[in-house]
Amino acid sequence: MSDQQMPGAGHVSPFESIRLTDEEDHEYWSARDLATVLGYTNWRNFKYAIEKAMQACQNSNHETSDHFDASIKMVQLGSGAQRELEDVHLSRYACYLIVQNADPSKEIVALGQTYFAVQTRRAEMADDELAGLTEDQKRLYVRAQLAEHNRLLAAAANDAGVITSRDFAIFQDHGYMGLYGGLKARDIHVRKALKKSQQILDHMGSTELAANLFRATQTEEKLRRENIQGKAEANQTHFAVGRKVRQTIEELGGTMPEDLPTPPKSIKQIERVEKQRAMSDMQPSLFDDDE
Repeated sequence: MSDQQMPGAGHVSPFESIRLTDEEDHEYWSARDLATVLGYTNWRNFKYAIEKAMQACQNSNHETSDHFDASIKMVQLGSGAQRELEDVHLSRYACYLIVQNADPSKEIVALGQTYFAVQTRRAEMADDELAGLTEDQKRLYVRAQLAEHNRLLAAAANDAGVITSRDFAIFQDHGYMGLYGGLKARDIHVRKALKKSQQILDHMGSTELAANLFRATQTEEKLRRENIQGKAEANQTHFAVGRKVRQTIEELGGTMPEDLPTPPKSIKQIERVEKQRAMSDMQPSLFDDDE
């Protein structure tokens, strides 16, 4: 199967279709190709986005040379001759920074922001911090992050005009509807066959939790970055972000969140087990020598 063909995807993401690999099978993107996909017709304008991205890379204490590699792209002319064009080979992270600094009025830029952020997030989840964790431990880790970011999201929504508990419930439903193809919180609750007292977030696997974490973080950032004001505007923003995350999951060939299996154990059950294990580890062995 080709790197660009993913099972279950209705179509290939335009960003996936231009992904390249070098002789050592390392992935990269051509800045020229990315500019074309993002709708830039003027290389000088796109170079400005690259320069801003390189500055952001440097400010985040990353080596720019690890993510931006100056290169030459050969293009075929009508006469059959070839012409050299300035190009830059980009890492996934570099692409993410570029689309964050690209023209926000272009719809494809918004899609690119979601695509590369999800890809970057997936890579982060595979880093050493989570590499040795079991699925249950990953669920605890991501659930804790989601709890924190839901608090930040609630604060951003409140600043936008989402005030009462009913307002916030409606706001949350818009995010779920975008991500879950129209399903509200109560619909997800029913789909998971949960009791009234059980929370849907406590009955999600790590993949489903990660999708919701990304929905929450990106909505909070968008509300603050664009200074969204008014309940209706905040609700629409949450829905739009959820829908973009869903669209990206589809383009990556992933399973829709509503179709992911519900784990047999809840987060609270896992927490009890982990707490008991921690307490057991703290108990001195009966066979330890007294010192």
